[in-house]
Amino acid sequence: MSEHVIEVTHLTRRFGNFLAVNDVNFHVERGEIFGYLGANGAGKSTSIRMLCGLLLPSSGDAIVAGHSIHTPERVKSSIGYMSQKFSLYMDLTVEHNLAFFGGAYGLSGKALSHRIDEILELIHLKDRRRDITGTLSGGFRQRLALGSSLLHRPKIVFLDEPTAGVDPASRRDFWRLIRSLAREGTTVFVTTHYMDEAEYCARVGLMVAGKLVALDTPKGLKEQFVPGTIYAISGVLPRSSALEGMREAPGVLAVETFGAGLHVRVETGRVDERAVAAMLERVGGRELQIKPIEANLEDVFLKVVAPNASPPGTQQKAG
Repeated sequence: MSEHVIEVTHLTRRFGNFLAVNDVNFHVERGEIFGYLGANGAGKSTSIRMLCGLLLPSSGDAIVAGHSIHTPERVKSSIGYMSQKFSLYMDLTVEHNLAFFGGAYGLSGKALSHRIDEILELIHLKDRRRDITGTLSGGFRQRLALGSSLLHRPKIVFLDEPTAGVDPASRRDFWRLIRSLAREGTTVFVTTHYMDEAEYCARVGLMVAGKLVALDTPKGLKEQFVPGTIYAISGVLPRSSALEGMREAPGVLAVETFGAGLHVRVETGRVDERAVAAMLERVGGRELQIKPIEANLEDVFLKVVAPNASPPGTQQKAG
């Protein structure tokens, strides 16, 4: 039986005349990795600040770990939070940073010492415990910031763009940690601007201009917003102006520039690879390499969010 550890009801936040979060409703289940995506300014960080008890809503409510966000101190004591910017003390050692944050959460003595050992084991920094934090790489600091948010064993961890500016290998290591936390029952609420990371989420919500416009599993979002067959095309491609007619052709659902190539999405069973090649050759395409590919959340983002924001390229910023 599922257990809702976050229940959001008509959550709204205004800043003067600007409506940053507009009547948002959703829930998150225990042990779920829940992704929250959108373009810059879509309302993601404002939402997460309200859910963490850092910002009161203009109207509406959310129950987080059993507490209303209108009682922010109770919420804060029940969650872990890792902000976009590392909140570590660069002149302290790894161990001393953990001791400081553990003290802030009310831990002390042998209990704190034991928990620090557990966290260092979890984040794979046991051998770096006496290193000055400022000498660590971005990936190691990221792990330490996550460990600091877990010291008090929170039911829910909020991660606001936690891997921004971190190299791909460190991002993979970080997501291994996130998945292990979820398997042990910790709920992870994460905003990210990397579409490949969002694929790890059990469900993904898409924010556009303050509204939650879509919410489903990654598979469900793809089926809803990018049906059909997608072909990835490279070679000597026609100018973008020459593709306008192709977009209107029967059976063609979308023609999108994707990096140096194209993604052409067509009705399955109506338009095949040879027909796509013929269409492109008629408008100047040559030396074409065409292959069918699976839809990804980048395609969903382009379909849902891009009409209201500049679309990102592959693994570009989306939030």
